[in-house]
Amino acid sequence: MLRMTDFLDKDAIMKYQIDSYDWLISEGLQQVIDERKILPVNIEDYTITLKKIKVIPLNEETEGGLKDRHVSEYRIKNITYHARMILTVEETHKKKDKEGNEKDESREVDLFIGHLPIMLKSKICLLNGLSDDELIANGEDQEDPGGYFIVNGTERVLIGVEDVAPNKIIVTFEDNLGKNTAMAKVSSIRHGFRSRTTVEKIENSPSINVSFPGATNVPFGFLSKALGLTNSEIMELFDEDTRAEIVPTLTEESSDEAFKKLCKKISFGHAEEYQELRTEQTIDNYLLPHIGNNKNVRNAKARFLAIMAKKAIRLLQGKRNEDDKDHYQNKRVRLAGDLLQELFRVSFSMLLKDIKYQLEKQHTRKRDVTVSNAVRSRTMDERIEFALATGNWTGGRSGISQVLDRTTFLSSISHRRRISLLLEKTRPHFEARDVHATQWGRVSANETPEGKNCGLVKNLTVGAIISKERDDSYVREKLEKICSQSAYSTDVYVNGVLIGSHPEPKKLVEDLREERRNGKIDYDVSIAYEERNNEVQVYSGAGRILRPLIVVKNLNKKGDGLIEDVKNKGLKFEVLVKKGIVEYVDAAEEEEAYIAITRDKITTEHTHAEITPSILTSIAEGYIPFANYNSAPRVEMASAMAKQAVGIPTTSFPSRLDSLMHVMDYPQRPVVRTDVSEIFHFDKMPAGQNFVVALLSYDGYNMEDAIVINQSSLERGLGRSTFYRTYTAEEVHYHGAQQDRFEIPKEDVEGHLPADAYKNLSNDGIILPETEFNSEDVLVGKTAPPRFLEEISMFGRIAERRRDASVTANEMESGWIESVVLTETDEGNTMIKIKTRSPRIPEIGDKLASRYGQKGVIGMTVRQEDMPFTNEGIVPDLIMNPHAIPSRTTVGHLIEMLGGTAGCLDGRFIDGTAFENEKESDLRKVLENFGFKNNGKQILYDGRTGEKIEAEIFIGVIYYQRLHHMVANKIHTRAKGPVQMLTRQPTEGRAKHGGLRFGEMERDCLIGHGASAVLKDRLLDESDKVKIPLCSKCGVMAVHDYERNKFTCPVCGDSQVYEIEIAYAFKLLISELLGIGIVTKFKLKDKI
Repeated sequence: MLRMTDFLDKDAIMKYQIDSYDWLISEGLQQVIDERKILPVNIEDYTITLKKIKVIPLNEETEGGLKDRHVSEYRIKNITYHARMILTVEETHKKKDKEGNEKDESREVDLFIGHLPIMLKSKICLLNGLSDDELIANGEDQEDPGGYFIVNGTERVLIGVEDVAPNKIIVTFEDNLGKNTAMAKVSSIRHGFRSRTTVEKIENSPSINVSFPGATNVPFGFLSKALGLTNSEIMELFDEDTRAEIVPTLTEESSDEAFKKLCKKISFGHAEEYQELRTEQTIDNYLLPHIGNNKNVRNAKARFLAIMAKKAIRLLQGKRNEDDKDHYQNKRVRLAGDLLQELFRVSFSMLLKDIKYQLEKQHTRKRDVTVSNAVRSRTMDERIEFALATGNWTGGRSGISQVLDRTTFLSSISHRRRISLLLEKTRPHFEARDVHATQWGRVSANETPEGKNCGLVKNLTVGAIISKERDDSYVREKLEKICSQSAYSTDVYVNGVLIGSHPEPKKLVEDLREERRNGKIDYDVSIAYEERNNEVQVYSGAGRILRPLIVVKNLNKKGDGLIEDVKNKGLKFEVLVKKGIVEYVDAAEEEEAYIAITRDKITTEHTHAEITPSILTSIAEGYIPFANYNSAPRVEMASAMAKQAVGIPTTSFPSRLDSLMHVMDYPQRPVVRTDVSEIFHFDKMPAGQNFVVALLSYDGYNMEDAIVINQSSLERGLGRSTFYRTYTAEEVHYHGAQQDRFEIPKEDVEGHLPADAYKNLSNDGIILPETEFNSEDVLVGKTAPPRFLEEISMFGRIAERRRDASVTANEMESGWIESVVLTETDEGNTMIKIKTRSPRIPEIGDKLASRYGQKGVIGMTVRQEDMPFTNEGIVPDLIMNPHAIPSRTTVGHLIEMLGGTAGCLDGRFIDGTAFENEKESDLRKVLENFGFKNNGKQILYDGRTGEKIEAEIFIGVIYYQRLHHMVANKIHTRAKGPVQMLTRQPTEGRAKHGGLRFGEMERDCLIGHGASAVLKDRLLDESDKVKIPLCSKCGVMAVHDYERNKFTCPVCGDSQVYEIEIAYAFKLLISELLGIGIVTKFKLKDKI
């Protein structure tokens, strides 16, 4: 059987995302341009024709020249890594010559219309095709597969978005004002433009209505007539079971009469001469645009609507089931190319509107009309950059663009393989969150977040790929030749467009698949026979999740020989695909397949076999050794924690200036490893160390998942890491010749800090590298002009008093200055980046975890001489409570301890790949061969007393991860500090120097103890206590009378006013109630 290492490599893991972006550059943008063709301008004798768009990977320097930069510079300078989009247009003026004859004067003009962010490692990226040495010289990680963008210096990734399959009819029941309604929907897509068409049939109602953008509830028969069909042609499209339901919808009008009535419905309120034009545009562009957008396809659109109506009727009749919206044949994953094409289309429409406005303004002002003076490239730049920088996409969707997770190398790879279903996170959506059978082999069932995103955010499996946009002309032409237009055979579709019918669907499908296996049809084209719908569906579009399967009938002598050559002789896996031994199958095609899990389970009935069970896991799952021995919740937790580990996030970390970064000082390769670790080079950038672990209770200091750790091991470097933080300061230029200045602030500057805070600064106000700093020390001295203009001095000049805007180290943080970088922004402002370095030695409260979801915090550190030890003098690095094992059933944890010990004794790595790992019995034999007990247990002695521990202790070597949840990053105290402007209560959170939350449960404890004075102190005196004046007569809040300088009642005018203490939040409530006409009155009593 093939292993993952035989056919997967690290470069292929992001190929589908990069291919999608490359398609955008080569075809996707041009499709949007071709769709528009002409820019309509209300200027006589002047036209603009849109020609070609080019993407040029050159970027503007601050000085204005053009120059290629290293990609790493874009991160450092906080600028966007993008290319220039040049649109070629043909500008035509109709002019009269001397003889009075009209003459066209045309010229082609290249217009700079904006920038397009570049995906790293794409075909227009500077890093494309560079060797490892060249990547290192450019300050890049040679192991990074790319597939992300740099926007304003921040790495951002476009996650795959799950969406409804385009151009496919989906029929479901829906509730319409309490009435059972069958809805047939299709989401048509053409060159990034989306339009939804629905056909609805209400139970016990004769009407069938069609809705699409620009027209709602149009009667089906009426619309079919307007599209050019006659009553007899409409009836021929339905069978005997559904024909009776159609008769009531038919009308007696001719096609022309029906079209005129449709004009009045769609273009109601418009001038009569404009109604027909607008209706034609609506029908051609918004009704089923995937079929076409011209008059010639109206007949085909009517036939497609008839199929939708027939399916809706059959659903109401109970002759077919609802379509499963969660089935992956009804879903597509929209990748970067598709998403950016949609964004470009919307932005380009805005640009064309602006160009049209500018041209017409030139014409109105009697100026020379030239398109080059009418283009404002910022129109597109602002929309595209805003969407990528915030994740807010067209259509009101959010969270599509995300900051790339660089915690570990594994987390960055996993993030780029993520897909998301953009549903409202707060609603249940149980069916959407559940694991669907069609996820098998495509989407991981375990790697999903806990909480509100559970089941909505998913990750692709290791073997899954996503199809590219393919040319369907070969398949379409072939099918057009052999298909008829009969209504009683099996309908044949290509990408949602009805080609015709065929009497032998199974033979047709088998013939097409053979052509695909022989290379005549692209390997990622899907050919499926949906027997229950009596349809053959051919899909060549992008977004289908495919997985590789072995074709059983081709497993002959030659096929087995090629598989062995791939396994043993280095033959490329692609050869198996080209020879038809392996094929990529999507969810629709897999419905007909009968798949054997392993080669030895193949029978004569099987059509396909799995290549290897291990490719059913995602990358994070595949990283877990012996994952098939653990319960599913622990695999899910282990997948999450592997992405939180401290390790080597990128090989280029010394030169990077990330906001935050944790790097392990002495990372180790795990003794027990998996194929995923080898393929994706996680062993070159590990995130953990091999610990000697004993399962033992230790004086109660490792209760409830706490762990006891060897202090001497910590002093030798166990678990030690370094935390890097980057501070940024910019010398901003303001209007009126005002600007910030880097300098040591003088004592007369507003907000001057104590002199000791500036002690580390050099003469230019900047701290030097390798300088030690402490909490709240100034790293960059900076003064800024006042926020507001001050009073005019006696000489008539404004007396400017600058303010201190220095950058200081965070509270509770100390360390050394790693590097200081001085650069310029695109606006020409000087910018300084200070990278700090803080050593992080594991301490009590820090979190560690194995690769099995066995997490715990350090409860105690003990010196080596007080730790238990074995006969050979082996002292465990970590003592774990044995109660953590039984209820959690993490059997893999125990097997890795056996395997880790066996690997250390035998001097080799142990294979822990899920479903394909070394057998437990073999690991036990290794221990026996070296004189150990095969169960991994040993006799230990108490280091404090020297006495033998009266029990055999399970001890072994296992890979442990230090997680980035550290006490040093979370410690927080507050005595006094800022308050919120609205409620006057303390701010919330460590970053805002906020207060510690005193919640309902804490309140209940104090009430139970009767500690009322403490309760008042916490919730009132030390929070938002305020004194308000009250009228003693009518009990409302008094107001201040400035003339008499005293408080009076606004209701009764009484001046007997007393102050009371209340919470400001309560005072805010009183004011808000007053705003809606509700007066709050107090009753005052004498204080006893």
